[in-house]
Amino acid sequence: MLKALKAILFFVLVYTNIIAQPVQNGQAKSQAKKKIVFITGPDSHGKGEHEHNGGATLLAKALNDSVPQASAIIVRNGWPADPGILEDADAIVIYSDGGDANHMAYLHAEQVNRLTNKGVGLVFLHFSLEVPKGAPGDQFRKWIGGYFETNWSVNPVWEAAFARYPDHPVANGVKPFSIVDEWYYHMRFAEDMKDITPILQALPPESTLKQPDGTHSNNKFVREAVLERKELQTLAWAFDRPDGGRGFGFTGGHMHKNWQNDNFRKLVLNAIAWSAKIQVPANGIPSATPTKSELNALTKRME
Repeated sequence: MLKALKAILFFVLVYTNIIAQPVQNGQAKSQAKKKIVFITGPDSHGKGEHEHNGGATLLAKALNDSVPQASAIIVRNGWPADPGILEDADAIVIYSDGGDANHMAYLHAEQVNRLTNKGVGLVFLHFSLEVPKGAPGDQFRKWIGGYFETNWSVNPVWEAAFARYPDHPVANGVKPFSIVDEWYYHMRFAEDMKDITPILQALPPESTLKQPDGTHSNNKFVREAVLERKELQTLAWAFDRPDGGRGFGFTGGHMHKNWQNDNFRKLVLNAIAWSAKIQVPANGIPSATPTKSELNALTKRME
């Protein structure tokens, strides 16, 4: 009798669990999968720059190919028409233009705040890190710990070299490398860098501050930090939010060809997985190096 009761209880628990799972496209979502939603903005600049759709396609495929626990999907060219697609996400990755209060994440801050309160991870890549000072910037500091602030941060193109990394899952398996990109720096971070772990740091050369003062080019604050105090600048960082969720900011990603660099790519893949609370392997997330022709195929502007 006891065995029969145990068998019935087991059946009830399994059946209840199956029917309770959310259904999407007619299939039950596997408990083992972490849903990662990429939201891209329209491609901008010339070919090979700000290839948001192509870059997201490459990263999402790498995650789906190499991380059994991940289920990555892409919403292209703006916030999803059906925002419900985000409600069961474990992490959201935004790769888009930014710059003003019309930033799509800020326009949908109510939903993003509801999701982050549940522990959903957030990743912002390159230009998507820029929002105005004030309420938008304050919101970003709560979400991921920092943002690009005009008349404070700068966005020169330069070669950054990375020789050492913190003991953090995002840096797993990443070897020393150097690469030319539009690396933003002198970002506006949360006070005292609370809950922030710098992942990529470098001291920019003086040549990055030769431009006249401007909203994005140069200012006295960044000159004091870099030229006088010689402060290492944080170009990528991990953020452990008080709500238990995770955030990540990555200032590179301007040049599409940089996804060919195995360490550059691995670090971002690690960060996305970490933000979704997927355990990052000791050697980092593996992925095939895309060929030039494969990268070129991804630069075809997508509708």
